Amino acid sequence: MTLASPDVPPRERVIVALDLPSVAVAEKLVWQLGDAIDFYKIGYQLGYAGGLSFARDLIKSGKQVFLDLKLHDIGNTVNKGVESVVKTGATFLTVHAYPQTMKAALDASRGSQLKVLAVTILTSYNDADVREAGYIGTARDQVRRKSEQACALGIDGIVCSAEESEMLRPVVGPTRLLVTPGIRPAGADSGDQKRIMTPAAAIRAGSDYLVVGRPITGAADPKAAAAAIVREVAEATKGEATKG
Repeated sequence: MTLASPDVPPRERVIVALDLPSVAVAEKLVWQLGDAIDFYKIGYQLGYAGGLSFARDLIKSGKQVFLDLKLHDIGNTVNKGVESVVKTGATFLTVHAYPQTMKAALDASRGSQLKVLAVTILTSYNDADVREAGYIGTARDQVRRKSEQACALGIDGIVCSAEESEMLRPVVGPTRLLVTPGIRPAGADSGDQKRIMTPAAAIRAGSDYLVVGRPITGAADPKAAAAAIVREVAEATKGEATKG
């Protein structure tokens, strides 16, 4: 499966999710990981505990940051919020895949390095969860429909499960990014994720970037765990390049 970002080094394809309770804990982990990881995700937990300021520190130190804020509000509010995010120097930002929200975010990010990613259906949702939320059809149906809408608006990428990457690559085209959470090395606990895959399988399915949390943050040796995943990604991307 052709990747949208063939020149990105394997180490930058692995995004460590800093789903941690404080900046102090996050700082310790980043120090432990050292040069093994270049890309970090900050979501609600750390973001609301000083993580947005920490994001600026990471960026100043040469790291890339994915702000997983899943914005969704009236257009003007989203637009002004994204203008502020652009100023941080973040690389990725998530918004919910509603047309007005995506359009407002894209308008605010135009001309910057920020890539806006659409969140369609959360990877912790299965078909029963989708029905309970009031949607018609399966999780895959909704992911595809929302992704088509996002692409029509010019979205930079889609957040999707690895099992959906192969389905979505023809939908999003060869240049849009597919960013995949729910990544678990073979034998790891799935946690609260219901649509998961190993790093190598996700790359082969067409995912460009992999978001990994507990298999690294909860490991006895986080740096060794991260290095092992990066090696697996390197082998998988090499295989995809050979096919291309």
